[in-house]
Amino acid sequence: MSRSEDATSAWRGTPTVWRKLAIGIVLILIWELAARWVDNDLLLPGAAATAHAWWSSLLNGELVARTATSLWVLLRGYALGVLCAFVLTSLAMTTAVGRDLLSLLTGMFNPLPSIALLPLALLWFGLGTGSLLFVLVHAVLWPLALSVASGFDAVSPTLRMIGRNYGLSGLRQVAWILTPAALPSVLSGLRVGWAFAWRTLIAAELVFGANTGAGGLGWYIYQNRNELYTDKVFAGLLTVILIGLIVEHLVFDTLARVTVRRWGMQTV
Repeated sequence: MSRSEDATSAWRGTPTVWRKLAIGIVLILIWELAARWVDNDLLLPGAAATAHAWWSSLLNGELVARTATSLWVLLRGYALGVLCAFVLTSLAMTTAVGRDLLSLLTGMFNPLPSIALLPLALLWFGLGTGSLLFVLVHAVLWPLALSVASGFDAVSPTLRMIGRNYGLSGLRQVAWILTPAALPSVLSGLRVGWAFAWRTLIAAELVFGANTGAGGLGWYIYQNRNELYTDKVFAGLLTVILIGLIVEHLVFDTLARVTVRRWGMQTV
């Protein structure tokens, strides 16, 4: 076996968390070297300067307050989007009209960027949380509905027949047969919906910040960009990334590990 093959085997044998940590450290070093080469903190602050700005904003409470504001809005919008997606897909699985409605609506609205609806949301709901919730529901609803419907359609006819033999039909079949059997697709849709909602919220808050001078992380980034505190802008972006990683690995990976992977429905 060659040295390259030995190195590859050793790398694969290392726990995933340590492999990702090593890659992260390399990326941070590249970032710091690039910042030193540019030598202009206004254009590209280094990793150390960004970490200092992040820690300072954390200690004075500003970053915590902005993050809490964003997460509270996000959780409500995400929950509403998930609820609407399951109602729509359940209707599609139980009636022909519902299936046609789901196909038409997803074809119409899934390609439409959520942020493009923000002007209408501002017109209908005003400068407030209602507008943010509207665009968040749009961001979550369509990709999740497509993923869940695809998973439901892939469920074995044998399982459906077993459910009917036990008297399960309509919503009861969706709850007790289709949803457990399509859980990998459901979890995948929840991941995608979360990612869409998170980035849509930050983008929408940038617009809200420009209009009202208030908001969450998006406003924090916008405000510091206007005041030319680029290190704080990077600190805000770093917070967005960290929250995304935490939710992805501590929430969705854990949920997948204790369900579909444990049950043998997913191997990776």
